[in-house]
Amino acid sequence: MQETDMTFWEHLDVLRSVLIKTALAVVACGLLAFFFKDTMFDIVLAPKDSSFVTYRLFQRIGSQLQLPAMDLFSIKLINTGLAEQFLIHMKTAVGAGVLLASPYIIYQLFLFVSPALYEQERKYSFRIVASGYLMFLLGVMVGYFLIFPLTLRFLGTYQVSAEVENMISLQSYIGTFMMMNLLMGIVFELPVLCWFLGRLGLLNSRMMRHFRKHAIVAILIVAAIITPTSDVFTLLLVSFPIWLLYEISIHVVKKTADRSVRPR
Repeated sequence: MQETDMTFWEHLDVLRSVLIKTALAVVACGLLAFFFKDTMFDIVLAPKDSSFVTYRLFQRIGSQLQLPAMDLFSIKLINTGLAEQFLIHMKTAVGAGVLLASPYIIYQLFLFVSPALYEQERKYSFRIVASGYLMFLLGVMVGYFLIFPLTLRFLGTYQVSAEVENMISLQSYIGTFMMMNLLMGIVFELPVLCWFLGRLGLLNSRMMRHFRKHAIVAILIVAAIITPTSDVFTLLLVSFPIWLLYEISIHVVKKTADRSVRPR
């Protein structure tokens, strides 16, 4: 731990400086995303067409296995409010700004807290922060490339009758897109959280295996909260990667907590 003679108000000044820098970074990245509207919405709206990379990958796998070809589709979005498109443009740009500026935000926060840590604590803190950030990005990517496209493909093309046409609003699409990807990023922090609890001696692999059935029920509940719809298909689609993360977490904890001595 580094000794400092800073007063409480000086610490507040440093914190204020960190918050101002992170806010400016978010604003700058948000403005960048706002002015590159076409590129941003090409990425955001890509899953609504059968030309999206995930659908083409499944199509290629299906052709290799000689399965029936997937039907081509394109989901049409509608706007239902006068200022809705502009507001959605702003909200999406802010979300993109936070995501783009997140490495700098984490860096600034780490610089703020690191002087109060011992050298060994600083190393562990860096590992936790780096691992957590990478797992969050991985969760967002899984949400973008797998969970959201398959959910959209199923629900966006589902019809109870040919006489009933789906009319999905832009607000519904963007809201589901942002919420599902954000929550998948948070859910993917599970192995990091289990590793941390294992290092503290609060969790071990035997305990996790013993409560596996309870965990599956909890996973279904969490998946139901994450899922913006009430269909079983999306529920199972979201539950599977969470269950897989739980199984991975068991092995992570086994390699850390079970081989380490509890802190005195």
